[in-house]
Amino acid sequence: MTENRAVQPKSVRRNRVVAAACFAAALITAGVVGTQSATAEAPRGVADRTAVAATPAAAAVAAAQPAAAAVPATGLGSAGLVQSEDAVRQGLRPVAATIALTGRQALSACSGEQTMRDLTKGGATAYASAAWTLDADGLLNEAAASAPTGAAAAAWEQRLVALVEDCQDEPAGHWRYGKAHTLTTAGGTARWYPAYSGDGTAGGGVAVLRSGTRVAVVELTGAATSVEGITTAALKRLGS
Repeated sequence: MTENRAVQPKSVRRNRVVAAACFAAALITAGVVGTQSATAEAPRGVADRTAVAATPAAAAVAAAQPAAAAVPATGLGSAGLVQSEDAVRQGLRPVAATIALTGRQALSACSGEQTMRDLTKGGATAYASAAWTLDADGLLNEAAASAPTGAAAAAWEQRLVALVEDCQDEPAGHWRYGKAHTLTTAGGTARWYPAYSGDGTAGGGVAVLRSGTRVAVVELTGAATSVEGITTAALKRLGS
């Protein structure tokens, strides 16, 4: 594969990375502090929403929500994504998260503005995504989809792999993803890739996961934490 196979122009990728950094700064400036588990669900088709500090009052409000809004009829919801406690166990400090069930969150820094809804051509039975802001100028993003068949899930998985591996070969001085590492657990399988800055410094990475008919992509930016650990946690959640 060559650097000319990029799905989106390199300038679009760079713009998305800059926009992500601005988004993180905006959340911190707004004074959003503390952490919150991403297990709170919303009705299917809900617009993006930002998780705020997990105070006792906030917990009480969440507990008072109707049970009907807690679990989407399709089965895939934010409970199938990485949770704040998973990130903490990997040495990360999550500040806040934007949770959505629309499939419209951009997949990764390598995919430009393509979303899971784009990649699946709107054919998923359910979508879920989370964009975590970390207090060390980093982001932890995840987008997942539930396929109607195993064959469709396998096809979507391969599309995600192709997107990620398109950014393995880059000109000198550009960030890139490293070689693939395979991970297999009781929950499913995953390929994870470390990320390298232009000077060759490792930091963060990306992973493509599949569990049954569910597929997901997880990306960690601006952090030296093991991508393998986050991938393992994400795979366990996806298969639950």
